[in-house]
Amino acid sequence: MTNTSYKYQRKELELKALLEITQAINENQSEAVLLNIFKFTCLVHLEIKSLILYVAKEDVFEKKIAHGIKGSIPAELKSSQVIDHKETGELQLELEEGYSFAELETYLPVYHKDKMLAILFLKRKSEEHELDLDFTQAIANILVVALENKRFARKQLQQEVLNREVAIASQVQQMLFPAELPNSEELKGKVTYFPHSLVGGDYYDLIRKGKEKVYFCIADVSGKGISAALLMSNFQATLRTMLRSDADLEVIVHQLNYTLFDNTKGERFITFFLGEYDYAKKRLRFVNAGHNPPILCCEKSQKTELLQAGTTILGAFEELPFLEIGERNSLEKFIIHLYTDGLTEAMNPEDEEYGDERFFGFVEENLCVDPEEFHQKFFRKLEKFSQNVPLRDDLTLLSVRFA
Repeated sequence: MTNTSYKYQRKELELKALLEITQAINENQSEAVLLNIFKFTCLVHLEIKSLILYVAKEDVFEKKIAHGIKGSIPAELKSSQVIDHKETGELQLELEEGYSFAELETYLPVYHKDKMLAILFLKRKSEEHELDLDFTQAIANILVVALENKRFARKQLQQEVLNREVAIASQVQQMLFPAELPNSEELKGKVTYFPHSLVGGDYYDLIRKGKEKVYFCIADVSGKGISAALLMSNFQATLRTMLRSDADLEVIVHQLNYTLFDNTKGERFITFFLGEYDYAKKRLRFVNAGHNPPILCCEKSQKTELLQAGTTILGAFEELPFLEIGERNSLEKFIIHLYTDGLTEAMNPEDEEYGDERFFGFVEENLCVDPEEFHQKFFRKLEKFSQNVPLRDDLTLLSVRFA
């Protein structure tokens, strides 16, 4: 075969190989199919005996193809192990003991905007065969860009699926909260809720049973995101079931703790405050399970009090180590402000927290102010303090007025 006819035949094979891989890409073939076509092209059409292809994935290079290799090679290379000296055209590999690329004679890097996407190591069938490095690098570029596009598409699809899941979780979480709070002379509730993200870990509720009893609560689950929302939904379902059964506060809290511990094995916990007001007896009973103490404001005495009696956080222990039911009698015409730590942990540009003292001071200055007006004034003050610094956590403020 003359040199001219050999070159013509080779170009014909290269063109065929190029058509095969571009057709497979256009048909959206799988990554495995694309890699097999590339491997076949190298071995059959490009006079290559041995090859290894590593493709970048985050901070490592992952082995995608290895053929004709006798020695041990790593399944992946850390980016820090690959040092490419562009000015000299040399590649330095810092391999762990036992690995070697000595049997391969050359390498071809694949770049995109100065970022190395892949490395192709090669060895010819024989010294008589000449490698067309330009074409080999071109077809390697086509393959790697196609793989990168596939990876990006998968990542985008996964993100879209996650976004849909988050949106659904957010809708489910909104269903946990009361559709509306009472707004009468006898009982009025006002809530302001700012989730840190689409799905928050805070929960509040206000439930009236008959004419005499009102239950109100606030909770904050450790962690954020979908898992926190799902845990809180289970917690809410247990709480509402217990309230329908007319169980005592002590029984309710023990059962909530047991259910939470059983579900999470002590790996997640919830801070929680539950109050019960009986209009007929003018009696307030409550349990504070490691939550920020709500502030009780009495209209008659014009004094405030922190509601701290209770127990430790729920879910940390299989059995609660102690439990105290707080009780206040002969209580009427009062307001309770319940909140989560996202309120007191709000930051300003100087990295200062808003803190408990500032909030308590604001409550003292606005004793027994109508909940609607209280929230308007407070959040204007908090906005002035934070100066648009983003919240670090979910923020909930629930104010309930009893008359």
